[in-house]
Amino acid sequence: MIIKKANPHDHKILTEITKKSKAHWGYSEEQIEIWSQFLTVSKEYVETKSVYNLIVDNKIIGYYSFFHESENTIKLDNLFVLPDFIGKGFGKIVMNDFLVRMKNSDAQKVILNSEPNAEDFYIKFGFIKVGQIETSMKDRYLPIMELNFNEDEFDD
Repeated sequence: MIIKKANPHDHKILTEITKKSKAHWGYSEEQIEIWSQFLTVSKEYVETKSVYNLIVDNKIIGYYSFFHESENTIKLDNLFVLPDFIGKGFGKIVMNDFLVRMKNSDAQKVILNSEPNAEDFYIKFGFIKVGQIETSMKDRYLPIMELNFNEDEFDD
């Protein structure tokens, strides 16, 4: 298992992982199609954002991506693992890799808009809910989550 920077030509598999992972939470094919523009990873996205693939047995099974929201704030934009690998510790591996990268950067804060079903996952890593965004789906809100760093955050 390795985590390495994505190449622009990975965009199709990353889109597939995103859509399959989102569907894991019980959303219909029709709903996934409605959200398609938000779930599609383009070549340009991979070229302009920091995107890292999780590779197991020479197959991309997950990824995460982030960018600078401001000088010291990073937005974790995506973190997805194929459904067959959900609940088996791979999300934790990907998140820990991301957090180590943040430890070695100038980031003071990470923000993200969580899938409602994944909110507890982020809470386990110290994120707190600071708000929510209403979505196009009736009575569905994305938790806005935040993790603030200090020098003691990552002591082993």
